[in-house]
Amino acid sequence: RQDVLVLTPWLAPIVWEGTFSRDILNAQYLQKNLVTGVVTFAVEKYWFFIEGFMTSANKYFLAGHQVNFYLFTDSPEKVSHLQMAPEKQLFVIPVQNGSSWQDISRCRMRMVSSHIQRQFQHQVDYLYSMDINVQLLAHVGVEIIDDLVATISSWQVTPQQDSKTHGTHPELQGDFHYTASFYGGSVAEMYKLTTACFGGLGEDRQNGIKAQGYHERHLNKYLLQHKPTRLLSPEYYWDTEL
Repeated sequence: RQDVLVLTPWLAPIVWEGTFSRDILNAQYLQKNLVTGVVTFAVEKYWFFIEGFMTSANKYFLAGHQVNFYLFTDSPEKVSHLQMAPEKQLFVIPVQNGSSWQDISRCRMRMVSSHIQRQFQHQVDYLYSMDINVQLLAHVGVEIIDDLVATISSWQVTPQQDSKTHGTHPELQGDFHYTASFYGGSVAEMYKLTTACFGGLGEDRQNGIKAQGYHERHLNKYLLQHKPTRLLSPEYYWDTEL
């Protein structure tokens, strides 16, 4: 493709539809006998999105490959009827009843980091975090697999050329702005990322800082200092408001 940027300044690939051969990648991936995990959260009214997300992800996310879905929810009774493909498993991880969406969002990085250490590292090779209020409309395949993967925000399709104009907002001083709705990588890299981000969120609380979009801000700060090895185009998480 000549119409889009396919390589970052630090030589990481940017994955767009039409820039890869899924058949070749599938064959290589199958030889490695890998398992990929997906973490998502459904708390309070967000239980409404569970069926739509799981149905579409079961069909379209790494179709034909081993995938473990880890659903953190305070409504485990809402998922008992879901039927999964033979190569896919759903693990329901209860969270405390009465936990607010804001509380879970603030603790999300800590919870993922903790479960990587206790559980996920023994079960999967790669781990991705996705928002529950997503529906996959087409195949998302092994072209997303790499050590540290970020998705370019659909609000910023091209790199920012002049970071000086963005003042004191560190998350806007990189080459791209990344959405916190879809990111991932190897289990080891995801442990580093989530541990660093929840540490930063803890420092914010100690300093009385309650910034808007804090989850995404700390993700972008980390990825500014630790460059992703693969970027996914905004096609992979398109904001329907656009």
